[in-house]
Amino acid sequence: MARVLHFGHQVWANYHQTAACNLKSRVELANSEQMNGRAHLKGVAESVLALLQEARQYQIPVRPIGAGWSPSPINVVEDGWLVETLRLNRTFKLSALNVHQDCDIAAEALLLVQAGATVDEVYESAEEMGRSLRTGGASNGQSFAGACATGTHGSVWQAGGIQDHVRAVQLVTPGRILWIEPKQGVLSDDFIAQTGSEIIRSDRIFAAAQLHVGAMGFVTAMLIETDPIFMVQNIQKAAKIKREHIDWLCRGEFRKFSCAFGLDEEPYFQQLILNPFDPFDKRALLRFLYKRPFDASIPPPPPGDMGAGYDALTLLGKAMAESDFFKAEILQLAMEQAYPQNRDVDDPPAIATWGHTTEEHMPIASLFNGSVTMDRSKLSEAFDLIIDSFRRGGGGTVVTLRFVSKAKGLLAPAHWPDNVVIDFDGPNVESSHQGYKKVVEALDNAGIAFTRHWGKTNNLDERRVKRDYEQNFANWKWAQAQVMPDAADRRVFANEELVKLGLI
Repeated sequence: MARVLHFGHQVWANYHQTAACNLKSRVELANSEQMNGRAHLKGVAESVLALLQEARQYQIPVRPIGAGWSPSPINVVEDGWLVETLRLNRTFKLSALNVHQDCDIAAEALLLVQAGATVDEVYESAEEMGRSLRTGGASNGQSFAGACATGTHGSVWQAGGIQDHVRAVQLVTPGRILWIEPKQGVLSDDFIAQTGSEIIRSDRIFAAAQLHVGAMGFVTAMLIETDPIFMVQNIQKAAKIKREHIDWLCRGEFRKFSCAFGLDEEPYFQQLILNPFDPFDKRALLRFLYKRPFDASIPPPPPGDMGAGYDALTLLGKAMAESDFFKAEILQLAMEQAYPQNRDVDDPPAIATWGHTTEEHMPIASLFNGSVTMDRSKLSEAFDLIIDSFRRGGGGTVVTLRFVSKAKGLLAPAHWPDNVVIDFDGPNVESSHQGYKKVVEALDNAGIAFTRHWGKTNNLDERRVKRDYEQNFANWKWAQAQVMPDAADRRVFANEELVKLGLI
């Protein structure tokens, strides 16, 4: 069994200090001394089941929480139990005997991860196995389960979100302990039975559980697939771009863009941070990662040389909040001061494993962040609308362009074959919020379809979620009802934000 620690009434704020709530109790789960992996997973799941049954009996809402990373209020619960999982952070290797006979994934590629393990801890565990994740977000302090729940992503253009690694989910509701896999089995029935779980093998229910936004139950463990370990070379620089370069990116001409500003090869990852008030006369901040074979003799360089902290625009808050004048100049100064030191093509190569490309960034209480995701083929049209919106209506954010392929999960925002994610980061002041709303209005008025990040400022409601996800939303609701057919069970996981979104 897990150790369950109750700390009573508290006022709790999320990691970034952007949302807070009054808790009936903060509850912490911690691992026991049980060494057998399957018995350990069973004990933790049974402890969570008992906790959820008590919550249902007394009508207490429950919010499972990892690192509390999401800036949106999706991770808060008023007058409820906030159940912290960060001390449930063990990872387990598997043997061929544990794998289902129909599974086409080698056992050495699989890693079993408890719900509280952070992204950084998963990176480390994978590297100890001689493996790697293929993508991730801009930082590594989130719990892996929480990052999957909201669709965290980076800018690996041939990958989707971090949830794409998931191959099975152990999920606990007030009535059941479930092991959810695709129709083609991954782990053996015997292994799953020893975790105390009831097996559900369904492609549709699994796709719902890959990105569940915290509304399908309490995730206690996940099975993920890793890649053979590799390294990446980092190039980051400030450079002026032209309007035609946006068209190159819109068409997916990534090697052409890389040749102009980085190396003459196809990048594994590329990202642009732009000043929307003057995107072509002011320097953009560019970052490329190029895939390299693993070489154990290469020592990891300092994090900044690998671009860790490349999104650390914390100076924007202070710089922009102090003045409403000369936005382009102040924004540019803050961008360039916050960016790590250049690592250009002529510098000694900075090469490291994937796990060394990110770091934990500081809380962003003073910052606003929102995003839109759309079909990459709409980038040129959308970019012009966004720049025009900033120039006419103002705003206080920088604009970041990131590129991903179609992500897994019914509620994945990146649901086009090729996607561009446009991020808006700036000070948490009214001009930033209004600027983002005007961008959303401009895109809607132009008839450009887009989605928004579940874990960021998004201004979503149930009507808009249904419109954005259409049949995928209906399929997700069906899957939720299969897992929790009793509405009283679903209400255990309710908070104001999930109700507003129509997910509870």
